[in-house]
Amino acid sequence: MTKPPFYIGLEEARQALSEIGINLTPKQIKRAADPDAAGRRKLPFFVDPIDGRLKIERGTLLEIYMRCQVEAERAAHVHPTRLPHAPKLFDPSP
Repeated sequence: MTKPPFYIGLEEARQALSEIGINLTPKQIKRAADPDAAGRRKLPFFVDPIDGRLKIERGTLLEIYMRCQVEAERAAHVHPTRLPHAPKLFDPSP
């Protein structure tokens, strides 16, 4: 069963990204939400028809970053799945 959509604003989007280690300034997240010269946004924010503020679906935002990670792993010369199974030498968490 899928979860219902959960829409968040700019500050909540910034907080959601910081939870996965992507620390952006308010200016950076705003720039990603603002349309460019062609009218396209870097991230799929939309204007809420009721309050007029920018919103994005939380799951979509996080999925974009997960897909970018998968794409980067596929494009890399060294693939984590092809490495010999050795004990981890470091803890990736901050």
